[in-house]
Amino acid sequence: MTHPHPARHALPPGRAGGVARWCWLAALLPLLAACAGTLLPKPAPAPTRFTLDTGPASAPAASARTAAADAPTLTVDLPRAAPGYDSRRMVYQRRPQQMEAFAFHEWVEPPAQMLAPLLVRALQDQGGFRAVLRAPSAAAGGWRLETELLRLHQDFSQRPSQVRLSVRAVLLNSATRQAVAWREFDVSVAATSDDPVAGAAAAQAAARQLSTEVAAFSAERAR
Repeated sequence: MTHPHPARHALPPGRAGGVARWCWLAALLPLLAACAGTLLPKPAPAPTRFTLDTGPASAPAASARTAAADAPTLTVDLPRAAPGYDSRRMVYQRRPQQMEAFAFHEWVEPPAQMLAPLLVRALQDQGGFRAVLRAPSAAAGGWRLETELLRLHQDFSQRPSQVRLSVRAVLLNSATRQAVAWREFDVSVAATSDDPVAGAAAAQAAARQLSTEVAAFSAERAR
């Protein structure tokens, strides 16, 4: 019986080299994938978001006033925003006339939108109106309040930094669409530290104070 020579089962030189290269690549691929995972840029972290509304007061019933039976009805329009304040960006200032925005901190909604429920709550607590409605509303109100957010930013040009909130309020007669009274409100609150987190807390305090002032102004002029 003849036995085959072992050399007859050996791979040709070219094919043997190809198999070796494939084995080498198979071993290298996991290493390349691991390196690629470390070299690729990591996604930016999600921004931290803040709201102007800290919730109702701890004892709203004690501070709220009861409206008279013949008190008028007020409709509150959604506040408008001046250019530069119509987005969710948290804006700050280090030099006059130059506005910047924090990279990793923002509002949950544009600030003008967040002011609306604060104004409604303050007007209801003021007790100068029989009902306070948010526009659009099917109910007809005797008075209408239009507001515009003029500025809301943290000012780092002074220490401690100050949050400045300014709003223009216009009270109109709904029947005639004539402006009865208007006023600009400007509130500044010092931040406890020079960072966006403390700035957000100061903005919340400023929004509460400003809403109370707008409510008092509206009730007085409507009388």
